[in-house]
Amino acid sequence: MAQQLLTRYGVVFRETAHAENLPGGFSAIYDVMKALEESGRVRRGYFAADLGATQFAMPAAVDLLRSLRVSQQSEKQEMLQLAATDPANPYGALLRWPTAPDAGSSLTRSVGARVILCDGALVAYLRRGNPNVQVFLPEEEPQRSQVARSLAEFLVGRVRDDEDASGRGGMLIASVNGVAVAEHWMARFLLDAGFASGAMGFNVRRGLPPLPGARGEVRANA
Repeated sequence: MAQQLLTRYGVVFRETAHAENLPGGFSAIYDVMKALEESGRVRRGYFAADLGATQFAMPAAVDLLRSLRVSQQSEKQEMLQLAATDPANPYGALLRWPTAPDAGSSLTRSVGARVILCDGALVAYLRRGNPNVQVFLPEEEPQRSQVARSLAEFLVGRVRDDEDASGRGGMLIASVNGVAVAEHWMARFLLDAGFASGAMGFNVRRGLPPLPGARGEVRANA
């Protein structure tokens, strides 16, 4: 069990056992993890902030985390869309959801909901059939504008890639974090990326030419 968790997650802590519903919890594998550490096969430390203080990691996982921490700012951001229920989505399982930006709303791993991650951090939450997009962007500039631009381009790119067999496809955004999209500060990034203003909000339709520099990848959902 300990080896499977290390192979699957790279870093194992108390929340990992909880997410996996491990019988006996973290204590069931703690002695094994400690023995692996003493034999030099895993490392023990505090690798992920705001999670359990006792953490064990594969050496390769530690090296990867370090490389991500010192990555060059000039590198392109990785935008990734997942189903909220996808095991690869850490939010709501290993990590707590951030506070929902609009009052009276909550984030859940519900069927049909999607999350968009930027370099592993949650930047958007989309509910199925709901034109309100919830975004979580850095507070400081220029990172805030850079991520907002990348997110807008990614959304347009997903519309193009998600066209069905009949050629139909599109996306409507009526509000962002509970604010009418035309009044939200992110409106200019959405318009620049290819969204058009309409009576119900901003929309983007199929058949758009590729955006220069637009990027993104999507994980296939079973």
